[in-house]
Amino acid sequence: MKIKNIVYALLIIGFGAFITYRVIENKKKSENSKDKSDKKSSIAVSGIVIKPQTFDNNLSLSGSVEANEQVEIRSEVSGIVESINFKEGSNVSKGQLLFKVNDAELRAQLSQTSTKEKLAGENERRANLLLQKEAISQEEYDISRAEYASAKAQSQLIKAQIAKTSVRAPFSGKIGLRSISQGTYITPTVLVAKLVNIEKVKISFSIPEKYAAQVKMGAIIEINVSGSTKKYTAKVYAIEPEVEITTRTLKIRAIADNIDGKLFPGTFADVKLPLSTIKDAIVVPTEAIVPVQDGKKVFISNMGKAKEIMVEATTRTDASILILSGLKAGDTLITSGVMSLKNDTPVKVKIKL
Repeated sequence: MKIKNIVYALLIIGFGAFITYRVIENKKKSENSKDKSDKKSSIAVSGIVIKPQTFDNNLSLSGSVEANEQVEIRSEVSGIVESINFKEGSNVSKGQLLFKVNDAELRAQLSQTSTKEKLAGENERRANLLLQKEAISQEEYDISRAEYASAKAQSQLIKAQIAKTSVRAPFSGKIGLRSISQGTYITPTVLVAKLVNIEKVKISFSIPEKYAAQVKMGAIIEINVSGSTKKYTAKVYAIEPEVEITTRTLKIRAIADNIDGKLFPGTFADVKLPLSTIKDAIVVPTEAIVPVQDGKKVFISNMGKAKEIMVEATTRTDASILILSGLKAGDTLITSGVMSLKNDTPVKVKIKL
């Protein structure tokens, strides 16, 4: 009987040991399978370890090129164009005669008024002598003097009109295409041509109001235009005293030398405006930024999982963007595959040096 009990006990112990062994083995297999599954589901991404750096804060803007001086050439008087003294597209000097309007009628009027002026002048002289002899009253002398002054003013008016028949260049520059011919009847509404001075050109552009305090008079900007690889420099010489309410921008104007004549008024210009240099700045690649409804976010690697971080970003260059808040030195920033990531997604990061 004792032997039988011992056999049963051994069988029970053996069976219990077998069950315990199987449970432990199954648990190990389950854990190994889970580890393999986790490793298999981890997303391979690239990343960088954020390090502070010096950032040259430049604004990339669009501007327009304008002539240093520009005017529409028109006649102030009506009449027949007598002569044209310029070639289209040529350079003209300040004061150069551009065209002449026939002034024969005005000169005839001047001859008439000159005669009246001489007569009125002689009458005033005689009246003055008579006044000194008390032969006429002061009132009579005043009338003759007024008539003389009126005749003189009339002569001066006609002389001024005659002077306007000779249209001269108000400044040196290049004159454009003309719209008149010799013999054309011209009026002040007719545009004859445009005169521009492009030895220097103005660059007009606007910046967001948050940068208004960082722009200084005399700042040197860099510009380039389409169709040319040459980079030009311009100097800020004027800043609008107020921010435009509708656009919340501040208008700025710079001036550049245009010795080679390759900067044409009316064209667009890419402007690079230097602002303050920032030390210990957090700068990240632009491909790491994910735009969202409330702003911008990035992903960092934390304990093998992706972690979503909201950031405040500002100045952007071609390849990077300045981060004001949200990231710190030492964070592992994920730079690839960010559009497919979510919070707590397992990731395997390959660090770029």
